[in-house]
Amino acid sequence: MNTRTAATASSPPIPVAALLRLLAYSSIGLVMFFLPLEIAGKTTILFDHAASYMAQQQRSLSVALVLALMVWGAAAPFVKGSWRASTTSAVFSVLKVLGLVLALMYLLKLGPAPLFEKDMLPFLFDKLALTVGLIVPLGAVALAFLVGFGLLELVGVLMQPVMRPIWRTPGHSAIDAVASFVGSYSVGLLITNRVYSEGKYTAREAAIIATGFSTVSAAFMVIVAKTLGLMPAWNFYFWSTFVIAFAVTAITTWLPPISRMDNTGSVSATLPAGRNRWQAACDAGLAQASNAPPLWRVLRDNLRDGLAMASAVVPTILAVGLIGLLLARYTPVFDVLGLLLLPFVWLGGLAEPVATSKALASGLAEMFLPALMLKGADPVVRYVAAVVSVSSVLFFSGSIPCVLATRIPISLRQMVGVWFVRTALSILLAAGVGHIAFAQGWIA
Repeated sequence: MNTRTAATASSPPIPVAALLRLLAYSSIGLVMFFLPLEIAGKTTILFDHAASYMAQQQRSLSVALVLALMVWGAAAPFVKGSWRASTTSAVFSVLKVLGLVLALMYLLKLGPAPLFEKDMLPFLFDKLALTVGLIVPLGAVALAFLVGFGLLELVGVLMQPVMRPIWRTPGHSAIDAVASFVGSYSVGLLITNRVYSEGKYTAREAAIIATGFSTVSAAFMVIVAKTLGLMPAWNFYFWSTFVIAFAVTAITTWLPPISRMDNTGSVSATLPAGRNRWQAACDAGLAQASNAPPLWRVLRDNLRDGLAMASAVVPTILAVGLIGLLLARYTPVFDVLGLLLLPFVWLGGLAEPVATSKALASGLAEMFLPALMLKGADPVVRYVAAVVSVSSVLFFSGSIPCVLATRIPISLRQMVGVWFVRTALSILLAAGVGHIAFAQGWIA
């Protein structure tokens, strides 16, 4: 009798409503992100179908919506006064205005002829800006189901035992790491900065999360995959990129400049008393499912955040993308930078190593540039470009200025060093996986 009473006390009843929310909403999120469906002869995931429908069947409406987002994004820094925050903020505020001007030039057919070549403004606007402007808000809504109702917390607790020995971060950082990867660098950096400010990360731990996991969102990965013709292999691409990015982070934590950063005050998380890991994981997931706001509110907040993110990113990538393409075509900037990556491209056995290394080096300016420059390459090179675009994490048109805006004590010079290390390692790992995948017929 006493034993039965003790067991009951240690195992509280499962809240049925929370369990149903966790299972139902998380399942919807998994289906939206990871179950390719064939509709009208095209196989892809659900919100990509929605974005494609909008872009192709409702083009006028889609252009109007994306242009409105760009107007909002270009005006916001000056309306809010945030352009004064730093030199970086001022530069990117100007780039957003430039992006809006370029969009208007393209739509009104005004400007020099070289800008209207098919791989310049037409490609940047129709295939990139328009797609990003639609997919990011739709992806943000889908992401609400995946990360808002307990699945993330449950997986995070289960991952705790491997975080400290492999990635040199505390157990609770698993939630941050997965949220950063599956969500977006802006969401991930917001979490990381908050946790660091509360003293729960050391400088090195915060830098590991910020430069190792805070990459582009799954919605952006869809855009990369579409550009490089990898959507038929979406699940393979997503999960292999996930593994490669995490493996690269595990290696970079032991290499300079990350390994030399201050780690004073590091602590390790422990399980709640009387609970094993699975029980603690279920507790965390059910607690989030129970305490999460109503679905409509989560969807509303995610849509608002997705629109805000798209408004900031779309004009920037249009401006930086064009600058990058012009530099790649008319200057030797990326030729020189690409020489540093050439040995790794050669070791990876990739076709046209000089052109490939140049294109991969352009990812430092904008993560989409390798995809733009290598969209006609062979399957293995396209796969490597798709992985490296995400796994490199750091790029000047997005994540680098976001990191600089946080309290995380990592310099621009250190971030460029991390970018080089991550890119070199990503090339080698992705090339190995890509050759195997091509031989097995997983990519074509």
